[in-house]
Amino acid sequence: MEGSIRCSANYVPLTPISFLERSAVVYRDSTSVVFGDVTYTWSLTHQRCLRLASSIANLAISPGHVVAVLAPNIPAMYELHFGVPMSGAILCTLNTRHDSAMVALLLKHSEAKLLFVDYQLLDIAKGALQIMAKSNTKLPLLVLILECGQASPDTANISPPPGTLIYEDLIAKGSLEFEVRRPKDECDPISLNYTSGTTSSPKGVIYSHRGAYLNSLATVLLNEMGSMPVYLWCVPMFHCNGWCLPWGIAAQGGTNVCLRNVTAKGIFDSIFRYKVTHTGGAPTVLNMIINSSSEVRKPLPRKVAVMTGAAPPPPDVLFRMEELGFIVTHSYGLTETYGPGTICSWKPEWDSLPRDIQAKMKARQGVTHLGMEEIDIKDPVTMKSLPADGKTMGEVMFRGNTVMNGYLKDLKATQDTFKGGWLRSGDLGVKHPDGYIELKDRSKDIIISGGENISTIELEGVIYSHPAVLEAAVVGRPDDYWGETPCAFVKLKEGESATAEEIIQFCRNRLPHYMAPRTVVFSELPKTSTGKTQKFILREKAKAMGSLSKNKISRL
Repeated sequence: MEGSIRCSANYVPLTPISFLERSAVVYRDSTSVVFGDVTYTWSLTHQRCLRLASSIANLAISPGHVVAVLAPNIPAMYELHFGVPMSGAILCTLNTRHDSAMVALLLKHSEAKLLFVDYQLLDIAKGALQIMAKSNTKLPLLVLILECGQASPDTANISPPPGTLIYEDLIAKGSLEFEVRRPKDECDPISLNYTSGTTSSPKGVIYSHRGAYLNSLATVLLNEMGSMPVYLWCVPMFHCNGWCLPWGIAAQGGTNVCLRNVTAKGIFDSIFRYKVTHTGGAPTVLNMIINSSSEVRKPLPRKVAVMTGAAPPPPDVLFRMEELGFIVTHSYGLTETYGPGTICSWKPEWDSLPRDIQAKMKARQGVTHLGMEEIDIKDPVTMKSLPADGKTMGEVMFRGNTVMNGYLKDLKATQDTFKGGWLRSGDLGVKHPDGYIELKDRSKDIIISGGENISTIELEGVIYSHPAVLEAAVVGRPDDYWGETPCAFVKLKEGESATAEEIIQFCRNRLPHYMAPRTVVFSELPKTSTGKTQKFILREKAKAMGSLSKNKISRL
């Protein structure tokens, strides 16, 4: 319209850096971070991040350079989520369960100039640098993070490579007068997140300042975080930047309760000690909570809101969590959607449903996250929307402002993923008449037995409800007659017992017979650090067993 202009008065590139700057004023003396006996205020956190950004810039780090970090959920990890972007650099948080070979691969791929590493992970970093040195790759400068707030005896025998810098020295030497390097374009990258690599080599997912800003606010709003929440860090901050909540908690002036190691005891102790209001975690964390010993598991002093995602939670797990006093919100997304891309928004009319039906409703993946424009179930070939009948299966697809910029140095993969103008998730699901989606499987995990589609997620949910079962994962086992049949890998609770026949009959009593497992294997389940079962390993094990029908015929 005539008279409308765009200028610095009415347009500033969006960036979550502004959340920290605001909280340093509004919540100046309120607690920002706690870690054991260490406590920081928002004013002090802002100063530390500013000094950190200053020191990073003084190490010849320019805008667009990548700065990597290998650390658990400790205060330094939180500060790096602001300090690195404030320096103009791009933050790359590495999976703490990677070995030296994988860390070397990702450092080389990202061309990281700096590597911050927690003292407990120094050997992994040193091994990675040794591997890189053999290939004549330019090595990143190493910065060692010692235990926060104490001279830990564990650090006495540490031998960092020559030239290694110390994290707290960078904080001490940094300047409070440093001019923050804000993005010139809000679509500039803020972070680089590598996928879990459960099926292939990890891909580097590029996040923008804009997307991080929007998803931070969306996650806070949809999880009903009011002013000054107390958030317990069980989600790894290296995973999708902690679902964007390092930035989101800052927006609300909340308290970040850091945990070096996630245990059931640590969770319950923290809830009582710090009056935790919110937390989050993959279904494996929820499983840890509901199956903890009676000495650890205590009645909660108040309701604690929990956001879960990363893998579909079995309804039985949701039901038992709420029995303990947790309020569970189910989100779903990908690394490519900044973490949560949908949420199962609860409807008041569902309160009157039986509890088991409520749990099944809550296990659905739901509707679009705020900031996500659309989610749909489509035919991946024709790109046509499929009927919202709760039965017709298609691929889950996203489009919106909280979808990644692309994959680093892999234009073809980016174009393939965005083919048709939507982000293709690779997940199969259905849309119900009320518009809520429900995942059925990864496209590679669906079992087709005798022409019938079997959802491993649905079958796993039934197995989980067996009183003796702690964890379960289902894959297809080759079968000469049926094509493939369900093979369940099951881990039992400590002190419990069950036979394969009992598990199979339990499923047959609750499902059509063709959906019940034909094979049950009792074993540990291989997982990524984000709680996802590595089904490709289980598929190889099932494949090695050979055809069930063929084996039966050979025994006759």
